[in-house]
This record gives sequence, structure tokens and C-alpha cells, in this order.
Amino acid sequence: MIGVGLSGMTLMNQDRTNQQTSSLIGKIFSVKGRNQSKETEVSISSSEGQYDLPLEPLLYRGVSTKVPSENLSFRVFVATWNVGGKSPDRKLDLDDILQVREESDIYVLGFQEVVPLNAGNVLVIEDNEPAAKWLALINQSLNKAHNVPLRGPRSIASSGGSLVFQKTSLRKVSKAFRTESKRRLKSCNCPTDLERKNGKEFCFRCPQSQTNENEFSSEEDEDGSSNFDTNQIKYGLVACKQMVGIFLTVWMRKELVQHVSHLRISCVGRGILGCLGNKGCISVSMIFHKTSFCFLCCHLASGEKEGDELRRNVDVVEILRNTQFPGICRTSGSRVPEKILDHDRVIWLGDLNYRIALSYSDTGKLLKEEAWDALYDKDQLKIEREAGRVFKGWKEGKIYFAPTYKYSDNSDSYAGETVETKSKRRTPAW
Repeated sequence: MIGVGLSGMTLMNQDRTNQQTSSLIGKIFSVKGRNQSKETEVSISSSEGQYDLPLEPLLYRGVSTKVPSENLSFRVFVATWNVGGKSPDRKLDLDDILQVREESDIYVLGFQEVVPLNAGNVLVIEDNEPAAKWLALINQSLNKAHNVPLRGPRSIASSGGSLVFQKTSLRKVSKAFRTESKRRLKSCNCPTDLERKNGKEFCFRCPQSQTNENEFSSEEDEDGSSNFDTNQIKYGLVACKQMVGIFLTVWMRKELVQHVSHLRISCVGRGILGCLGNKGCISVSMIFHKTSFCFLCCHLASGEKEGDELRRNVDVVEILRNTQFPGICRTSGSRVPEKILDHDRVIWLGDLNYRIALSYSDTGKLLKEEAWDALYDKDQLKIEREAGRVFKGWKEGKIYFAPTYKYSDNSDSYAGETVETKSKRRTPAW
């Protein structure tokens, strides 16, 4: 393990039409692979309103009653990592973490604490240089066999394909890794009433967008040239967004990008004063073929005192309540979702910060015995979920590995196990 450990969790929803509960949170079908990456195969239909999801390897509640006309299967890889404010080293190899040999179709990667959560980053201006470095490292792994030099003096890849970290903005780096050149990624490909009446093709030029072009623009760079020879890369960047220490990025096979539309981002701050971005959530909404997806990366309230879990519960409820995606569809009466739970598929990842409700010594004893079930029975998220206070109706995958919070830097030892780290000691948790 390099640096701090992978941490967080992932959750995923099932067909929203199968849920009959009135609970705000209970509509979501989920899989949780805490502190690990998660890969699953998702089947969607090429016809509007028809889709299904294989039952393995996901847990499920309910089976779709719709009969799909044509299913398209895609592999979606999801990973989350709290990097503890550490900027990545240029020698860091993400191949094993991203499981690049499996070659998924979509990669969703979320980070927490990409920058230190100090007053300067929270209150003044966030440092986006580490996020740009993470993007370059991700690109290097996903497009390893296809790395080519970028044009112009602001290159961040050398002629040999090796990574060179230069001080640059996140916006310029994200532009370099997009496959769409000379035009924006479609935010709406629905025909207008007039176009539909005249039988015209779907539009490629979107209306005036309410999205931030820093995250979505793929127009030509200032020197008038596109950064990549898109014929030589395999994966293109679809979306990326940073909010203080939270960073979410979505990549996709370049031939699939043309099927993405209605791409939007929403951020909800839940940190200082209940609104600043040192804690909170970034959400990406998009339509892929005819299925709506919502990817969320969050960092919830910290703390291991009794009652801190209730603050995390509130964060979840407020994120679901306050996340709002702009209405950018060209057609009236559109079914394009504007809230999280309106989507057909919701994948939630991040550092949720729920702890194990045991003392440090008792947790340590169970760790030595590898008694994962006994530890899991004291897991705050499991307790809160089963009590119906948060994520009611959600399910999760089997936990069969040791908690990964909180390791000392560059080690597999928990913080607090040595004299030097005693002040940073925390009870291990997932």
C-alpha cells in the first residue's frame, strides 16, 4: 500500500420503478464494497424506458417487470480513495488499483482530501494542482499503450510517454484528456418539436448550457489545436470536478462517449457552518444511451464520539434533499432527472466516516482474530441502516477484509501502534 489506504465505500441503486416505499432513502438499491474498488457489469437497453440489471455480482431488491427489447452490457469500475492531503508522486502506478487488465467500459474514480483541509483551501481558493496530477496518473494507466505527446508548450507527457508533472491548471489538463474535439460534449441530444415534426436527426450542438465549461468543455485549446490524436487513445475523460478536497472523475471508452448526453454536475457543501466544501458531495448526472446515471462522491462528517454517527446521517439526508441538477433538456415534459433518486442508476462512493462502535482495545483483539463478522455487527452504518435512521432498504456486499482506516503513511500498520503515531491513533474502521 502506497501512502494512505484506500478508503470509503460504494453503493448502487436498482430500477427505481420497482421501489414501492415512501422513504426518501429507501428507494435505492445498493452494493457496498468499503475501502475497495468495485466492478460490476450493467445491462441497459437501447430503447427508452427499457433496462435491466444482472443480479450478480450485485445484491438486489426486486426484478424489473419491463421486457427489454435489446440489452447492452457494460462493465463499470468504481473506486474511492481518501489520500489524506498527499499529492501523488509521479512514480505512483495505478494499474493494480484500477485493474486495467480487466478493461472496463466506464471508470468512476472518487477522491477525498486531495488537498489538505486547511483554511486556505476551504475559505480562500482551492489548490487544483494535485487533482491535475491525479488526472494525469489515471490517464497514464488507462491509456498506457496509447500515450502520445501532447502538442504545444504546456505538454504534460513526454515523447516517451512518461509522465512529467508541470504546474498547470485542472481545466487545461482535463481538456487534454477529452476525446471530443472542436465541439462540446452533448448536454442535450433531444430533437426540438420542430425537428421531430420534420424528421431531422438529433442535434449535436446543445442549447446554452447551464453547466460549467471547466468541467465539460472540449472546445479547441487556446492555440487552436486539439491536445490528443484521439485515434490513438482508448479512454476519454467525460467529466471531472473538484470541491476543496473532494474530487470526482468519470472516464469512458472513446467510442462510447458519443452516447452520453444531459451531462450535469451538482455540489453540496456540508462542512464548516453546514455549507462549506471541506465536507459534502459532488454528483455527476448523465444519460448513457437511454439510461440515466448519477455518480456521487462524498466525504461525510468525521468523529468517533458517541452521537457523531447522527451527524453523518444528517449529511446523507441533506445531500439527497439539496442536490439539484439544472434542467437543460430542449424538450418540454422531459423525463431527464433533476434529483438524485430520480435516476435509473445511482452509484454512491466516498468516505462516509462511519466507525466501529467498540473501544480501541476490543477492536484490536477482533482484528487479530480476523473476526470480520463480529466487527461488522458493531459497524455504525449497519446499525443505523437496520434501525431505519439512514439508507433504509440499502444492502451491501460481504465484508471479508480488515478495516483500512487509519493507516500510517507508507505502511500497513494502523496509526497509533508506534510511539511516533500515538497522537494520531484512531479506532480502526471501514
